[in-house]
Amino acid sequence: MHTHALLSAACCLALPCASALHLREPRDASPRVVKFDLQRNEIRDKVAHDRNRLSRRADTVSTKIDNEGLLYTLNISIGTPPQGFMVAVDTGSSDLWVNAANSSLCERRSKPCDATGTYSANSSSTYNYVGGWFNVSYVDGSGAAGDYVTDTLRFGGETVEDFQFGVGYDSSSDQGIMGIGYPADEAQVTDADQRTYRNLPAQLVHNGVIQSSAYSLWLNDLDSSTGSLLFGGVDHSRYTGDLVTVPILRPESSSYSSFYVALTGVQLGDNEISQKGGPEVAVVLDSGTSFTYLPESMVASIYEAVGAEYSATEGVAFVPCSLADEQAKVTFYFESPARIDVAMSELVLDVGEPGGLGGAEVCLFGIVPSLGSGSLSLLGDTFLRSAYVVFDLDNNEISLAQSNFKAKKSEIAEIGTGDDAVPSATDADGSDATSAGPSSTDTGSDEDDGVGMLQPGMGGVLASLGLAGLGLLL
Repeated sequence: MHTHALLSAACCLALPCASALHLREPRDASPRVVKFDLQRNEIRDKVAHDRNRLSRRADTVSTKIDNEGLLYTLNISIGTPPQGFMVAVDTGSSDLWVNAANSSLCERRSKPCDATGTYSANSSSTYNYVGGWFNVSYVDGSGAAGDYVTDTLRFGGETVEDFQFGVGYDSSSDQGIMGIGYPADEAQVTDADQRTYRNLPAQLVHNGVIQSSAYSLWLNDLDSSTGSLLFGGVDHSRYTGDLVTVPILRPESSSYSSFYVALTGVQLGDNEISQKGGPEVAVVLDSGTSFTYLPESMVASIYEAVGAEYSATEGVAFVPCSLADEQAKVTFYFESPARIDVAMSELVLDVGEPGGLGGAEVCLFGIVPSLGSGSLSLLGDTFLRSAYVVFDLDNNEISLAQSNFKAKKSEIAEIGTGDDAVPSATDADGSDATSAGPSSTDTGSDEDDGVGMLQPGMGGVLASLGLAGLGLLL
């Protein structure tokens, strides 16, 4: 599965991003932290964006342009001499890929790739061919296919030689992707039965730039256009309360490939929101998805409480924009004591269209149902803007804390190696997984979606409950 995560640094396109901050140590000291200040660019059609991203891989790649704008992007350069790119940084996939200059999409008369950059292998003296099996795509046909190559990658003052990435000769998107997920989710592994290679987090560790394969994400609030991505470190100023660590879940008999965690409960004000079979849901933390997707029964209860009107045709719910002024919040519970409060103002998305709800100005609501057998439960941007999240790929853990909106002065510490590598993070209780949230009457599901079972990497909520696994609740 590939689900994009889009992060941004506002830099010039032709050169490596100058706004990246390096916390450099003496050459004989420990590795350094690399920080990027992110710029959020509004997606013009959030619904179409999510429909594409929630789709599974397909066997072919369409040439339809997904003209949906940008979210969070990072400026890099590739090749010798450097060729500039603006790429979306994606926690839900694992490959860097860019469009070829002579791709069928980029050669169109409208020149759709000019703003984000194109790659010319013949123009780089450090280019090397790897193989023709690059293919990342989704069920609606969006994606890219072409060659795997290696070349010199530069970003934020760093230079990575012989870095492997994909070149899209057939592509449906003018936006390249920088995937920073698990290597097991690389397209050459999932689609071409090849071995993993060192993607960006792994390569930064190999080169000694950071100590472990881990990074932190802070998207800030809905009104802000800035956030940050921090490789190899944690910024303590960007969150409040405790940073709590929960296990990443993995499919049985499989390696870790996606950022699944166990959602143990949801609460809206005084109302406990549960789904059929119990409150536990396997959810993916996906910063490239605009909305948050939960099981239908849970969403129905939320809609009833907030007065939302769901449109099956559009696949979204509408609410009066005045709902954003309400003081109510939705609380998401994980392994105790991990919890994130999402204010109603973070869930009401302006579309600027009057009428439809008694003549009131209409807005989108940021939680929608995960419908269909192929759908996933995802915690997208409407959740993540309220959370500070550390993705620790080495220890297969996620650390969560409440976001500190409008944080100014940074307080950055390195992520080390070994167990408990994330500084100042505390482990979830494990033995009391549901005590912090709504009460649980049943921790299992009476449905089998055929996708397989999920298990925590070590201990955690499911093991403490004596369960062999947690079914994907779609």
